[in-house]
Amino acid sequence: MKYLIAFAAVILSACASAPAGPGRDTPVFATLEGAPPIIIAHRGASGLFPEHTIKAYTAAIEQGADFIEPDLVMTKDGVLIARHDHYLSATTNVADHPEFADRKRVRATPLGDQDDWWTDDFTLAEIKTLKARQQFETRSMAFNDQLDIVTFDEVIDLVLASAADGRTVGLHIEAKWPGYFSSAGLDMVDPILTALEKKGVKAAGIPVFIQSFEPPFLAALREKSDLPTIQNMVGPPYAAMMGLDYKLEDMKTTTGVGADKAMVLNKDGTATDFVQRAHALGLVVHVYTVRDDRPAEGFADSKAELRALISAGVDGIWVDYPETAVAVRDAR
Repeated sequence: MKYLIAFAAVILSACASAPAGPGRDTPVFATLEGAPPIIIAHRGASGLFPEHTIKAYTAAIEQGADFIEPDLVMTKDGVLIARHDHYLSATTNVADHPEFADRKRVRATPLGDQDDWWTDDFTLAEIKTLKARQQFETRSMAFNDQLDIVTFDEVIDLVLASAADGRTVGLHIEAKWPGYFSSAGLDMVDPILTALEKKGVKAAGIPVFIQSFEPPFLAALREKSDLPTIQNMVGPPYAAMMGLDYKLEDMKTTTGVGADKAMVLNKDGTATDFVQRAHALGLVVHVYTVRDDRPAEGFADSKAELRALISAGVDGIWVDYPETAVAVRDAR
């Protein structure tokens, strides 16, 4: 069932995006099902606006993304909010709030100790007093301190409203650090599934993927849901630092994998055998992350990088600039 759901999501996006018209053949892609790869707006149109904000998500939908990606973390009172990290300094103005100065504290992380403010030390009401910021210095700061931190419910409301207006876009949901939150008494499985059910996402025809870097979380989710799952894979040296060991052959219970693009492309731009191996196992391959302002080494620009990934047969691509990716894909 989960495979059928996943492929239906892919086909849905393909029907919405694939070039068509009299005298023009539908392009053939080397994806698992032959459909065009889905374009996943990484934290929304995060190259243009502060990530995980309604403005970033809305821009991504307007630019033709097939899915938007809300990364989810939790507040002290158990509310799912859209943030890539469970620390706050990089993407909010928390440091400018003197009332929260005493919340800053050092925590051990898989990548070392970090002195910061942490989402699960704040209630939702307190989080809502913060504003979002662009974390990359080379990108526009014009919207800093203007946009709210949003809940998962608010992201769902956005895609439901878009669908009601005739533009269906999927949710590619990542649970961030679910093992940590579970250890803190904030298990993420039920809140995610409950939010999707209460909001009527399935009934509205919204395609959904659930992704994580942590296999135990996806295993727990699969016990309660047949939603398609993506096992994200981090490459060396970070996999060893995080105590993770990924093998494609072990991904038998997921719909697909989320791969570092370095797993798919060699430094000279040629393709590795990663996608072929995954497809042979029946796995879709979604790859992260293509950025217009930071093309991978060996590529003149992000368009060349996108073309190489599409030629390699990936089934989905996370991007910071959806408009560029949609144009490259649809030009084939």
